[in-house]
Formats: sequence, structure tokens, C-alpha cells
Amino acid sequence: MIKRLFFLSILIFLAGCTTFSPTAVDSGIEGQVRIGPTCPVVRVGMDCADKPFQADFIVQNKNGREILRFSSDAQGLFKVPLDPGDYNLHPVLTGVMPHAADQPFSVISGQFTHLDVQFDSGIR
Repeated sequence: MIKRLFFLSILIFLAGCTTFSPTAVDSGIEGQVRIGPTCPVVRVGMDCADKPFQADFIVQNKNGREILRFSSDAQGLFKVPLDPGDYNLHPVLTGVMPHAADQPFSVISGQFTHLDVQFDSGIR
């Protein structure tokens, strides 16, 4: 009996020492990524609407430290759980074009912050 109590006390102590902090599932960011222009010359009757775009991103904390990486899907959609706080969305770019700017954002407990990301295709 004493051995069990000792073992249980050790387990409780060790559990209190962990720094594991799971990411909230009821808050984060969601949105869509689009790219445009999609035609070099726009003419009447021509469909040159911006298109969904698959892209890679880094979420940084307010000090610029990387928190996580994610990609939008083929339709440009994303939904990423994050703890409440202030962050920066940084597009991972492989060249000069396409280009998108960083976006600072805040996450509030119990909510998903909506972000629309617009990439410039460089087509003119």
C-alpha cells in the first residue's frame, strides 16, 4: 500500500512538471488564398477573375519566432487551430512572383479569425 501511494505521488509530481500545452481546437485562423490577375489582357466577355491558389505559409508569434507551417489546399482554403494571441502570417515565397505580403492577425478564444490572402501573379 505504501509503495502504491509513493508511486502515485511520483506520478502526480511528474504530471505537474510537464510543459505540454496542446493547441486550442476552438480557435485559430481560416480563409482562402487567391491569385490574380490571371490574364495578360482583359477584354469584354473574358473570364479573368482571380483564382484559388495553393500556397505555403509560416505562422510567427509577435517576436517573429516560427510557430507552425501549413499549406492551403487546391481550392486555396485553409483552417488552422491556434491558441489565442497575436501572430503574423508569412507567405513562403520561392521567387519574386507570385508575391503576397505578410499579414498580422489576432486570434480570440473560441473564434476562428478569417483571413483572405491575395497573391499578385505578376501578369500585366
